[in-house]
Amino acid sequence: MKRMIFAVMLLVSAQAASAQYYQTDSAKGFDPSRLLIGGSVGFSFGDYTFINISPLIGYRLSPKFAAGININAQYASQRLKDNTGFTYERNNYTMFGGGVFARFYPIEQFFLHAQPEYNSITLKRSEYDFDPVKRTKDRYGAPSLLLGGGYAQPIGGNSAFTFMILYDVLQDKNSPYMNRPIFSGGINVGF
Repeated sequence: MKRMIFAVMLLVSAQAASAQYYQTDSAKGFDPSRLLIGGSVGFSFGDYTFINISPLIGYRLSPKFAAGININAQYASQRLKDNTGFTYERNNYTMFGGGVFARFYPIEQFFLHAQPEYNSITLKRSEYDFDPVKRTKDRYGAPSLLLGGGYAQPIGGNSAFTFMILYDVLQDKNSPYMNRPIFSGGINVGF
């Protein structure tokens, strides 16, 4: 319990310290300090291997609104084994896509996030129960509308760690997000 109280106090003090440096800009036109550049990188290895690179670039339109574009690139590989350890199936998939995003900051560091996107997915399946090995390849597209919220913790200058929880409300049958929340973390770097 003491650790949780300490963590909350640390978070509140970090927010209070960063609030002292908030600047309001009255300049018109393009301002490089309002650029958001960041994204997320994820990976796991083993019988299920997953690699994700999702960069984004955006612009802070006002203290309350930001918008931009994102790119998705994912690779996953899964080995399915029987109880003797024999790999009877291997699935590989690649996903490339992108979209746009918009953020609304009702409170300085908390934001609501909307992200329509379209992804192209290629699935390669190898079934080792057959002689010769049976190989299939499918390609399909999947629209998604990710909605949710997040938190941005400033780490100095115009940079912040971000954490989001999103959900695909379209639930297209080919969606890579299926029927579960999407947890995402990353860094946004401003200039």
